[in-house]
Amino acid sequence: MVVILLWMVHWLPFPILRLLAQVLGTLLYWLPTSRKKIGLRNLQLCFPEWSLPKRQHCLRNHVVELVSMFLEYGYLWFSSPERLRRLMPIEGLEHLQALEGQPVILCMPHFAGLDFGGLRISLETPVVSMYSRQKSSDFDAWVEGRRLRFATGKIVSRQDGIRPALRALRQGYRFYYLPDQDFGTRDAVFVDFFGIPAATITGMSRMAHAAQAKVIPCYPRRESWGYTLVVEPPMANFPSEDVAQDTRHMNALIERQVLIRPEQYFWLHKRFKSRPPGQPSLY
Repeated sequence: MVVILLWMVHWLPFPILRLLAQVLGTLLYWLPTSRKKIGLRNLQLCFPEWSLPKRQHCLRNHVVELVSMFLEYGYLWFSSPERLRRLMPIEGLEHLQALEGQPVILCMPHFAGLDFGGLRISLETPVVSMYSRQKSSDFDAWVEGRRLRFATGKIVSRQDGIRPALRALRQGYRFYYLPDQDFGTRDAVFVDFFGIPAATITGMSRMAHAAQAKVIPCYPRRESWGYTLVVEPPMANFPSEDVAQDTRHMNALIERQVLIRPEQYFWLHKRFKSRPPGQPSLY
């Protein structure tokens, strides 16, 4: 049923889809859910100077972004490459093209539009990305087939660890990496994110070292007609010899991107769930 709905939605022009998302997202925002509380708490922690109405306004817009992202899977799964290029032009593609033949990690934080960005960049260069297996193996296989329908990339399971992605990176794939959620304290360090110590995985620094890869930050920027995928210059002095310093460097980069479009960042995730020893829960 969901697949049929998304197939129907993909025929809609982007402004109409966006209007539908605004209506549905506004209605969903007013439901009393635990995720809404998590989102408001995250915004309170990261932006203590904001008033409550401002945080509520940001979160309401964020829910609209999430609904829009869900509806946009219709475009991703069923639209032609030409239409995807029109809906998401790339700003700064020359930074990636300048590293042709070199290993590259594309650092994409958890923004609405991240899946759109992954499929779109795969139309320019072979991309490997990670995903978490779903409970339904049939649905898992179907979604994987949709993501790989242009034969421009490959997907590896997060449950299999980082080695398959590292292998693909060495084989010439660009690694589309989402490094900014709390997966616990394993392979992580506590570094500030908007002034709050956050358990942050160190994989980007370690992979860049292992593959001698350049790290290129990117993020999707919402427009009235679609998105712009912003590709930034490679991170300077990255990786260094200090993994904790690299990880804080990465978080500072993400902070800067979040401030451009704060409503697009994933606020419903418990980003500060893990705490340093002796510190109480923030949720």
